[in-house]
Amino acid sequence: MLEHLVPILAGALAAATPLIFAGLGELVTERSGVMNLGVEGMMSVGAIAAFAAASHSGHGATLGLPAGALAGMLTALIFAFFTLSLAANQAACGLALTIFGVGLSAFIGQHYVSYSLPGLAGLNLPLLADIPVLGPIFFRQNAVVYLSLLAFAIVAWVLAKSKLGLMLKAVGESPESAHAIGYPVLAIRYGAVAFGGAMAGIAGAYLSTVYTPLWVQNMSAGRGWISVALVVFATWKPTRLLLGAYLFGGITILQFHAQGLGIAVPVQVLAALPYVATVIVLVAISRDKRLLQLNLPASLGKSFLP
Repeated sequence: MLEHLVPILAGALAAATPLIFAGLGELVTERSGVMNLGVEGMMSVGAIAAFAAASHSGHGATLGLPAGALAGMLTALIFAFFTLSLAANQAACGLALTIFGVGLSAFIGQHYVSYSLPGLAGLNLPLLADIPVLGPIFFRQNAVVYLSLLAFAIVAWVLAKSKLGLMLKAVGESPESAHAIGYPVLAIRYGAVAFGGAMAGIAGAYLSTVYTPLWVQNMSAGRGWISVALVVFATWKPTRLLLGAYLFGGITILQFHAQGLGIAVPVQVLAALPYVATVIVLVAISRDKRLLQLNLPASLGKSFLP
């Protein structure tokens, strides 16, 4: 049993990495009172931008990740212009952004179907990697997995301990009050949306240059929607989001090891497990209305014009 458990847990950490990046970005965005449902589209644009940059430069993920972050940020700013400057409906614009991003990435990506990248090897940390059981799980991962943990620590600290975190919460709870005391509400929201786009772009870049270093149309495969659901599952708390990402990562990776574990279930059912789990979790969370109302940003999804 242990010979199956170790690769499943190690794979779960890698599979959860794009969910952590995209989820943290959406969490910050929603903390400012903006609901961006276009995470799937931003991930797709980030994935193809990263793959194109890595393919033409020969620098792999080293250049691919920044390129993906930039592409995701620029895509998010399109959404920000319509929803913040023009006060358009956030849900509708987010859905439109997903359609636009998936379509644009498919159009650009048709020229990269036959390309592949060398990927990114695990760090294999000295001494730590040789620890039985824990070593292969935690200390032989690629650098981006550890970068996601660093991103989590920074976001959690900023939201809980910094003035910027307090400003985000103030804008998300009552933009009118925040504006009245002198906070630049629109600038803060623009920054939050741009950050969310950059994080979604990094998530997509990780998929195309590290996790599966080749281009496949629609390679985000619903991870953007799972990331949005994770924010609700976490009730807008970074620590719960991290744990939820690893839970969903484990469910995702389990389908690849199911046959080795002797689970006689059709592959189509196994492939649907992450999405079934998403629905079940959202239904369970939505039943606890008190918990949702306690943490839900009061102005989420509501437009504000000073």
